[in-house]
Order: sequence, then structure tokens, then C-alpha cells
Amino acid sequence: MNGGHDLGGMHGLGPIAPEAEKDEPVFHGTWEKRVFAMTMATGFLRTWNLDESRHARERQHPADYMRNSYYENWLRGLEMLLVEKGLVTAEELERGAADPSAGASAVVPLQAGDVETTLLKGGPTDMEIDQHPRFHPGDKVRVVNINPTGHTRLPRYARGKQGVVRNHCGAHVFPDRRALGSREGEHLYSVCFSATELWGERLNSDFKVHIDLWEPYLAAE
Repeated sequence: MNGGHDLGGMHGLGPIAPEAEKDEPVFHGTWEKRVFAMTMATGFLRTWNLDESRHARERQHPADYMRNSYYENWLRGLEMLLVEKGLVTAEELERGAADPSAGASAVVPLQAGDVETTLLKGGPTDMEIDQHPRFHPGDKVRVVNINPTGHTRLPRYARGKQGVVRNHCGAHVFPDRRALGSREGEHLYSVCFSATELWGERLNSDFKVHIDLWEPYLAAE
């Protein structure tokens, strides 16, 4: 969807000033560790999937998304899903305590002793599908110019731009439909763009940008 989360190439936000990697901590405070742990633990309840989780963060008001820090946005998305999926009520969330009169949940939580094994196993997204890939390395393609209301992994700055397919990465879960609960596969490609194609001619150097794009995002040139 178009929203405050899709910042690439937007004007008026100033230069990026990242922390030096050698100085950047994994977490800036204990509360960030707790948000990360809660998000992982509730994700393993299998009540929602990764793309639904991302879309929940995106569904905030853009002003809230841009004002919040990284893990504040994680927390807002988690709170939204917990209420929407019926795991807690808005009143419980506001109160910060469970309703003692509510019945026990039927979901099975991830146990502390299983965390390391479960995380190392991961969750592969590659799939086998019947359709043959439409594009091959070397093909010129143009990104479709869409403005979806749902979740998408197609960055706004690439829409309508021309690139060249560099690699076919096989078929993977298509996030746009996965965010709606449907696990379907689409071919995935690494597509190369020139910086001037993406951001205009006022650049000091025309470096290359590679973006992983699913087949429904692309049209033949």
C-alpha cells in the first residue's frame, strides 16, 4: 500500500544519517528487546503470518508511523493484530492486564526451551509452481505503476521504471496475497535499474540498484 512506511525516494525528509555499524547496538533499550520477543512469540502462535504482521504496521496513520521509532512501530502493529485476532480485547490492552473472567486460550505458546531450535529452522518461502517464468536474465522489463490499498513489496520509487532482469530466483510466496491469508507462489526476479532511471538525472554518479521483484510487478518492454 502507499503509506508513510514507503520512504524510498520521497522528497523533504533530508539525508539519511545512519549510525555507524560498528557503534550501532542491536537494541537501544530493554523495552525494545521485550517488543522483539513478544512479536516473535506471538508470531509462532500461527494466528497470523509475516506479511500480515508487516501490513499491520503499515496500517497506522502515516504521521504515527513516521513519528514512532522502529520498535514502536512493531509494537503498534502487534497490538493491532492481538485485538483483531481476538487474543486480547482493547480493554485488556488499555488496562495492561488480562480479564480474569475470560476463558483459557486454545493456542499453544512457544516454549522457552524451543526458541533457539525454532528460530534456526526458519520458515522457507520458496515454492514449486506449475507456471513457467515469463522473464529471463537479460530481458528488459518495466515495473507496473500500481497504487495498491493492501500490502505490497513493490517500492513506490520503482513503479513505472525500466530495468533489466539479472537473475531468476525461483518461485516464492507472493506477499501481496499472503497478507490476505492466501499462500500462493509467484516467480521472483532480481532486476537491475540505473540510479538515474529511478531518481532522475541530477546525480553525481549513475550507480546500479538491484531490487527483488515478483512477476506480477513486471511487464515486458
